[in-house]
Amino acid sequence: MAEQAELTADKVLGGRVSLFQPAEGYRAAIDPVLLAASVPEMPKSGAGCVVDLGCGVGTAGLCLLARLPGVSCFGIDVQPALVDLANRNAAASGLADRYRAIAGNILDDACLRAAGPADQVIVNPPYLPRGQASVSDHPVKALANVESDTVLADWVAAAIAIAVPRGHVTFIHRADRLPELLSLMQDRLGDLAILPILPKPLTPARRVLVRGQRGNRAPARLLAPFVLHETDGRFTQQAEAVLRDGGPILL
Repeated sequence: MAEQAELTADKVLGGRVSLFQPAEGYRAAIDPVLLAASVPEMPKSGAGCVVDLGCGVGTAGLCLLARLPGVSCFGIDVQPALVDLANRNAAASGLADRYRAIAGNILDDACLRAAGPADQVIVNPPYLPRGQASVSDHPVKALANVESDTVLADWVAAAIAIAVPRGHVTFIHRADRLPELLSLMQDRLGDLAILPILPKPLTPARRVLVRGQRGNRAPARLLAPFVLHETDGRFTQQAEAVLRDGGPILL
């Protein structure tokens, strides 16, 4: 694991989640917080299992657990140093009893069997397609941001394989890859909810949240956009409710 001198100690979700993360290279942004907010409350008692593919330092899963008592989360990431930090962050946030991350490759069937089945699968994959992006010199950041041997189709297939019947699969991704993502999801997931995420009002979306349900054949739904910032740069009330107060994003 990275040495203490190479880490920063950060807080997200209004201080409810503690994050030790590399001072350089890969660092969690707001995308995994938004992804966590999109997971709905579980039916009945609220108990349920969530799998976070590409968990990094655990941001999405831990934000989810801070909002939904009774839910457990299992994270998978190919980078052991980030997995070590994810488990450390779970302990620092008082969530170690409901969170566990392992190092593994989603192309490995045994790894997927260890993680699933899951009521909810959340995915924040590398955004940039292989061969079409400049690769960072920092190896951790490069793996987190740019597809390697594992491409978007593999992430979608793995998520669907883990989800139980009627379970949900949710991705956050770049808006310009929405057509590719929908083409991969629509054959096996229904009731696809598409939420554009805008940096400011009346600007093009840069991110999208997409959630589908296994075994549901309902048509896709394009939702009103989620706007992050006012024109002066302040977070919108909608964004503050999610990023600071731990509120949900309804899909």
